[in-house]
Amino acid sequence: MLAASVLLIAPSAVSRGVPSASADDCPDAEVTFARGTDEPPGLGRVGQALVDSLRQQTGMNIGAYPVNYKASLLQLHTDDGSKDAVAHIKSMADKCPNTPLILGGYSQGASVIDIVTGVSVGGLLRGTALPAEYANNVAAVVTFGNVADRTKQPITTESSLLGSKAMDLCNPSDPICHEGPGNEWSGHTEGYVPLYTDQAASFVVTKILGIQPPTTSGPYATPGPYATPGPYSTPGPDATPGPYATSAPYPTSGPYPTSEGPIAFH
Repeated sequence: MLAASVLLIAPSAVSRGVPSASADDCPDAEVTFARGTDEPPGLGRVGQALVDSLRQQTGMNIGAYPVNYKASLLQLHTDDGSKDAVAHIKSMADKCPNTPLILGGYSQGASVIDIVTGVSVGGLLRGTALPAEYANNVAAVVTFGNVADRTKQPITTESSLLGSKAMDLCNPSDPICHEGPGNEWSGHTEGYVPLYTDQAASFVVTKILGIQPPTTSGPYATPGPYATPGPYSTPGPDATPGPYATSAPYPTSGPYPTSEGPIAFH
């Protein structure tokens, strides 16, 4: 399980450090989120909690785009979801090039984001991956209850495009992403809000603002120095330097061992 502690960031610190999107109708940042299986159209419970936490932590104008796909029980439309997500990212990159984009997904929606980041989970997932020229528009990627974690193929290690900007969150009682004792279905359906969504939001803030852990007394992180020019990149073998690069204080994948298991999730 990822560390339960969450770095709280003062909205005033965020407002001082964030670069404003130039166009009047461009948000300060935007979340593109794919909901879980059988949730009604929209962001879903986990996606909405993530967006709400980002808005609360930052005081920023956080836009939200729900990926348009049929999140059906048969799970036949993740390719449609990846196509819609990529099309929206391209549109935002063209319309609002200075807006940091955040990608997220829960359960089946996490598989949609796997595809977007180029992770096929052993060839089981197929669809539209994000072209490399748009990678720098993406500031962060967060998934919850991702079956790719169970098969030892999380975005953090398997995506050469966006792995260095990603965080895969798995509740250790979630049978979809965790192989081992102690699993309960409620760990998947009820185990992510608010603890993990708040943690993910704090991780995202460090990515879009380059905020470092506090170096002075006080409960809040303060804006850290920007690195060399280039949009929304983070350190790593596959990343290029950018003004929002940071060594985040969070692990990006859980320590729980996983093994090959059935690909079935809600």
